[in-house]
Formats: sequence, structure tokens, C-alpha cells
Amino acid sequence: MGGLLGCIGFADALLPTASVRPAPPTRDKSKKIMRRAKITIIGAGNVGATCAHWCAAAELGDVILLDIPQTEDMPKGKALDLMQASPIMGFDSNIVGTTSYDDTAGSDVIVVTAGIPRKPGMSRDDLLATNAKIVTSVAEQIKKTSPDAVVIVVSNPLDAMVQQMWKVTGFDSAKVCGQAGVLDTARYRTFLAMELGVSVEDISALLMGGHGDTMVPVPSCTSVGGIPVTQLISAERLDEIVERTRKGGAEIVSLLKTGSAYYAPAAACAQMVEAVVKDKKRVIPVAALCDKEYGVGGYYVGVPVVMGSGGVEKIIQLELTDQETSDFNNSVEAVKQLVATMDELLAG
Repeated sequence: MGGLLGCIGFADALLPTASVRPAPPTRDKSKKIMRRAKITIIGAGNVGATCAHWCAAAELGDVILLDIPQTEDMPKGKALDLMQASPIMGFDSNIVGTTSYDDTAGSDVIVVTAGIPRKPGMSRDDLLATNAKIVTSVAEQIKKTSPDAVVIVVSNPLDAMVQQMWKVTGFDSAKVCGQAGVLDTARYRTFLAMELGVSVEDISALLMGGHGDTMVPVPSCTSVGGIPVTQLISAERLDEIVERTRKGGAEIVSLLKTGSAYYAPAAACAQMVEAVVKDKKRVIPVAALCDKEYGVGGYYVGVPVVMGSGGVEKIIQLELTDQETSDFNNSVEAVKQLVATMDELLAG
């Protein structure tokens, strides 16, 4: 007898008190055999490749790293490089680089990072026309090859891009969401921890609204070790930290000179992928389609949700203060204007 059972049998034979073990029960072939999740990342740039790294290292599933044909073998090279890291880092995930959507067919989760990067002095709105066309093309391919996938959009301007992804795919809105609040909240928590000299693990926080200059901090949901943040920091200083959070992406663009943030955005994506493939039921802020929640109808905006295998399984309705409500409504109006501008550009 070969294989693992053969080795066990041989070991038992060496034991003085060894006894013959009964044959294992026949496997019920009618039961579904578990398989690894298939995770496709569209866009093999810094965010996409780093997301592939996080997902593979955490063994969330097998990863397909896709980019446009003009990149030729670049995604294959990055995938092979990541695979060669697996014996060193101790993870066991298959990573495949490709330029063909055929290789992505039947994906469980798709992360869309495709789009041109933001450059110094460029706002998210400047990216609108070009990236909307790119996302439209990607959405058409996803609809054909992976109709059951949960789609996580990262491309900027985020709120408009996720709206366009949902519109073009025609997927259930629960299956299409945007990575925004996870990253924004992580930046907010980081700046608070730096200011207070405490661990980021002890800071709970929430940001809502659009992913940009109108994002809304929710002080009523922000605490440090269970202590309301307003008891530890002045309102003036908190406002300064909020403003730095809003400009968090632009700050990194300015410092890097040639590129934009990718470690934290990729980590945020990986957290969302994990919530789906492991059905974690995580309570996290994402860009989700609101259907009258928070008085919003038919638009994607950052709100706290329960995220699991079904994607956005529930939108959590919070009782906001008057100021938080006002700020949120202003942010929603900015999102509506962004989407309207995108629609005009695409129609022109």
C-alpha cells in the first residue's frame, strides 16, 4: 500500500502492540468536495500585485493576476516571483499570471484595481473619464466569465467606479462593492494612534460617505480602549487628524513623487477578500448600494456592513448625531455629482 495510508500501516507494524485497523469508510461521493477559492485580481500594478501577495500569503485561495495584453508577460513574471517566495514564507497557494480573461472564469472573488494611477496634483475627479471606460470594459468581461463572483472595486474615483461596475454587470448589488472605508478607517486609526501614543489595536473607529475629500468621520463610533475619543483629544486636534485622513492618499502621492499608495490599499482589499472566502461576517465599512438606508436610494456610498460569502449581506443602520448626519448628506451629494459627471462623460 502506498501513500499516506501505506506509511501509517508500516509504522503500525513496527509497534509491538499493533493491531489491524478497520478500513476507512467509503467516501460519500454525493457530498461536495471542498476546493480552494479562486481569487482574481485585475490589474497587476502595485496595488494588484501586493494584494495578490497578501491573499496568497494568508492562503485565502488560488490567485489569478491579470493585466492587459500590452503588458505581455509582466503578470506572469510577478506571479512566478510570488510563487517562488512560497517555500520561504511557508504558504501554499497557486498564483497564475495572465492576460486572458479565460483564465479567470468561475472566480469566486474578483478585485478590480485596473485604471491609471493618480499623479501629484491630480484629484480623483481627474481620473474619472479614463477610468470609467476601463472599468466598463472590465465589467463586460467579468459578466461573461464569472457571473457568480463577488466583485470588489478599488479603482478611483471609487464611488463612481463601483456604481459603473454594478450598472454594467447587472449583478445583484450585494455582489458588487467598493474598497474605501476599510482603508480610510485604517488611516484614521493610524493617525489617532500616532497622536495618542497607543496601539492601533486599541482604537475602534468608523468613517462613512464618499471615498475622498468629503469622507465623514463618526466620532460617536470612535473610541480608544473603550474610552470615547472625545475624552482624550480636543475637538480642534481631532478635526486636524480627520483632515489629514481625508488627504491621506494625496499625502503619500506627494511623498512618493512617482506613484500612489499600495501597501495599505492592498491590505484593505485582502481583508475584504478574507471576509468573503471565509464567510467571516465582518462588520466593516465599504462602498455599498444603499436602498433607502441613511435616506439614500440607488447610490454606492461608504456605510458599515456585514460582509460574508454573499458579499454585502447587511447594511447596518446607525443613529448618527445631527452633525454627522449633515456631513454624511453633504458627502452623498458629492457622490451623486460625481456619478452624474461620469454618466455625462460616457454619453458624450
